[in-house]
Amino acid sequence: MPNSSTISFAWFITILMLCLVANSQLTTNFYSNSCPNLLTIVRKQVISAVKTEMRMAASLLRLHFHDCFVNGCDASVLLDGSDGEKTALPNNNSARGFEVIDAIKSAVESSCSGVVSCADILAIVARDSVFLSGGPSWKVLLGRRDGLVANQSGANTMLPAPFESVDAITLKFQAVGLNLTDVVSLSGAHTIGQARCASFGNRLFNFSGTNSPDSTLLDPTMVTGLQNLCPVNGDVDKTTPLDWNSTDLFDNHYFQNLINGRGILESDQFLYSSDQAVSTTRSLVEIYSNNSKIFFNDFANSMIKMGNIQPLTGSAGEIRRNCRVVNS
Repeated sequence: MPNSSTISFAWFITILMLCLVANSQLTTNFYSNSCPNLLTIVRKQVISAVKTEMRMAASLLRLHFHDCFVNGCDASVLLDGSDGEKTALPNNNSARGFEVIDAIKSAVESSCSGVVSCADILAIVARDSVFLSGGPSWKVLLGRRDGLVANQSGANTMLPAPFESVDAITLKFQAVGLNLTDVVSLSGAHTIGQARCASFGNRLFNFSGTNSPDSTLLDPTMVTGLQNLCPVNGDVDKTTPLDWNSTDLFDNHYFQNLINGRGILESDQFLYSSDQAVSTTRSLVEIYSNNSKIFFNDFANSMIKMGNIQPLTGSAGEIRRNCRVVNS
């Protein structure tokens, strides 16, 4: 009769094999027969959206990230509803680009009705947004299906916050199967996009509200301008570029900023300047700041890994007709 340790090991192997099977069902040619023009259709729509507003590239990339960390990559972030992920604290008045996804889904449906999931559209759109901003490209694994429920409480707890330490963010990455390299490389997505005052205003003033920044390692030459943008009791939804001097270009300038104390978000600056960074993330920040090729390669690999977080495949979930609601 097998002992408990043998049973536990067998159970572990079973779970591992199930995970590998789920991931193996994602392939680069999943729609080669059912929707052969998919990538061309999506690319055309993303080009149009980014031409209209360069910031949209960062917003679309962020949607994929915020989707995969909650319930896995199942397009749950796109679901409407008062209890949806859209109104969770990290997304409310912050996540954007939903209308662009609607337009892409409509274009895809016109060519291949009921075939392509919203989750796969998010994955393709993220790759195209990076590439069209000057970043790397990669072959997107496809075959995800769409989830049936959103997870607002999960979005509130699972997504990394702009005030969190390296250790806290690393734990959230580890919870979805990502490692320290993924933490640093995926943080490099902040080379494009904007940050709201709500996400960094705590760094600009001390607790008495005077014009003396808190000691959070922010370059003093940036403080006055940011204080003017984000005064005490001001509009928390005003924005500033995450990567000053390289706003819309996907490059390694973000990491150079961190070395110079110019990371807008506290969590970003922690990757280089905190005590925890010395033994964990600082060396990668330095490598990426000096070598964009290594950064691009690691970023692409991390995006592929992130896109493999708990995908629904086979008969699980559904192919939503409208990305905002489950099928009736």
